[in-house]
Amino acid sequence: MTLTQVSSWQSFGGTLSVHDHESALQNCTMRFAVYTPPQADPEKVPVLWYLSGLTCSWANVMEKSGLQRAASQHGIMIIAPDTSPRGEDVADDDAYDLGQGAGFYLTATQEPWAKHYKMDQYIADELPKVIAEHFPAADMSRQGIFGHSMGGHGAITLHLKHPDMYKSCSAFSPITSPCQVPWGQKAFTAYLGDASVAWEQYDATELVKERQTKATILVDTGTADTFLERELKPEIFTEACRKHGQRLDYNMRDGYGHDYYFIASYMDEHIAHHARALEA
Repeated sequence: MTLTQVSSWQSFGGTLSVHDHESALQNCTMRFAVYTPPQADPEKVPVLWYLSGLTCSWANVMEKSGLQRAASQHGIMIIAPDTSPRGEDVADDDAYDLGQGAGFYLTATQEPWAKHYKMDQYIADELPKVIAEHFPAADMSRQGIFGHSMGGHGAITLHLKHPDMYKSCSAFSPITSPCQVPWGQKAFTAYLGDASVAWEQYDATELVKERQTKATILVDTGTADTFLERELKPEIFTEACRKHGQRLDYNMRDGYGHDYYFIASYMDEHIAHHARALEA
């Protein structure tokens, strides 16, 4: 599979690079970023996937979170995919929370979305093959996943579905009960149709009832998050984890919001969490 490098920068002894490739699954050109730590020459290093939130791309976390310092320190490769398929031929919506930039890490079954919107399959299947082929330092036997908001939803659901692949998991301000909040209900109705069992397959609260993992899921959410009561509702997921025996370290951080100032404040702790789990 051909990979085109778009840009590259040195950072904390490693390299941040941005790449395009043609996705057969998504039927469009997809872009992603990779931070390769200095330890990757000559060693193999663990791989940590970061999934961004609504309206974002690979750029937000790579440019705003300061993750390169901790990734360099621990010797972890970090990959930031896009949040949706993109392009003139890709279905979109005028609203910020649907369409391009709002893929919700699922496989759409409804028109006009079904042709392109397969972000969960893309991240769990197609893109890892690209990484394995073009980044030989990536140790695909040691992978973790984390994300923010919509990306936190994606990270936790993918971890619960693929615990042998993603051995560690964490999230910032995740949407963990999308079936019960406006963001999730809107997206699921558009992408998946009327409420059904299909919705539950992309809802962390529903999944954890049947799919507990051995990992401790780390979550940080700000008490000043403007979406806390309407969209995040952390008490629903925390109660489901308690009831069904899923290990969860859920922290409410006083005064923090739903932004990259918050993410940057706790990024080092999250990368250290994954480093311990992946034996970096």
